[in-house]
Amino acid sequence: MDDVAADPSHPRYQSLLLRHRLEQAEQQGLLAGSAMIAHGRGEAYDYLLGEQTIASAHLATLYAVDALKRASRPVLSLNGNAVALAGEALLKLAEHLDCPVEINIFYRTPERMKALLGRLEAIKSELNLEVEILGAEPNARIPGLKGPRAKCTQEGIIDADVILVPLEDGDRCEALVAMGKTVIVIDLNPLSRSAKMGSITIVDELTRVAQNMLELVQHEQIFEPESPYNNDENLAEALRHIVMRFNA
Repeated sequence: MDDVAADPSHPRYQSLLLRHRLEQAEQQGLLAGSAMIAHGRGEAYDYLLGEQTIASAHLATLYAVDALKRASRPVLSLNGNAVALAGEALLKLAEHLDCPVEINIFYRTPERMKALLGRLEAIKSELNLEVEILGAEPNARIPGLKGPRAKCTQEGIIDADVILVPLEDGDRCEALVAMGKTVIVIDLNPLSRSAKMGSITIVDELTRVAQNMLELVQHEQIFEPESPYNNDENLAEALRHIVMRFNA
């Protein structure tokens, strides 16, 4: 899948690789028409961050993994871009956490759902993973949310106490928080509504976060927080990092 026409030594190789994954996913019917725009917007913020996991993002990742491990019913909620960019790592993470993943998308069509579910099932089979994949047959709705993303499953999103929502939209994030859930957001834009509404926001690129989380759960690293997590301070620190980089 990752047969991108660029040498790994190219300074933009990782960026080109992710773009290539999205190109392939679009051709395979996994993505909405706006997927490339959304990715490009995030990539612009990644440039500002220096294309790295900054200290505040690493700290937020530690808190996020701790919340997922302590959760009674954690769920990873994935959209098309998340499946295309980091489906394998996120399924591995779900297996380590012993939790389901649930497909939840705004531009919901039978064809897209079939393609996304098929991609995850193929990864699951190839890697011999034990992960429940939800979303094919929604049987509940998120209260206070209109549109296709309100459709979900009772045994997944509704019953979850902690939800990881990579590449989230603000309306659904707000509705999930209003339900009393701990919502872990992955968003490169520290000014977005999702970033501000999330319980724990990781200002970092999705594939880096997925790999960082996977390494933390695989190595069973013990995290003992010295103080309660403060999302506003985390976002402010990300903005300070951006400003300092360009004032240096």
